[in-house]
Amino acid sequence: MDSAGQDINLNSPNKGLLSDSMTDVPVDTAVAAQTPAVEGLTEAEEEELRAELAKVEEEIVTLRQVLAAKERHCAELKRKLGLSALEGLKQNLSRSWHDVQVSNAYVKTSEKLGEWNEKVTQSDLNSATFKSFEDRVGNIKSKVVGGRANGTENRPSPTGSGSKPLPDPTPF
Repeated sequence: MDSAGQDINLNSPNKGLLSDSMTDVPVDTAVAAQTPAVEGLTEAEEEELRAELAKVEEEIVTLRQVLAAKERHCAELKRKLGLSALEGLKQNLSRSWHDVQVSNAYVKTSEKLGEWNEKVTQSDLNSATFKSFEDRVGNIKSKVVGGRANGTENRPSPTGSGSKPLPDPTPF
């Protein structure tokens, strides 16, 4: 059985022996020995804490090795299934966007923005500024599109002498 596929028993005497390519995170016991002990600890308590610390650090190294082995195994399974990193990214982004869209904050914000948009649109459509803008855009459109929309080539004269604005055959 290959090392990537096997589980590691943390209580086994062989723990941490996943593969030769794995690197251990160094544990600097010299630094721990140089730091003064907290006041009120006996030498026995201090030694017990140091032993526990060494054990926990060893377990952390083992867990990192296990995680690396599981990640390699996961990558191998994905490769065999034909799943690419890009597909995984697409799925994650899609799932994240969906989660955002169904969140309370997004829904409430979207509703408020819709209400504001409706109010602003209604007030703007009735304003004199919008009416003036609409008229100007209509005039420009009629000059640009002019008679070409209905097949004729009637264009207003560049000097504007005696020409009337052409009727707008298409609604905006």
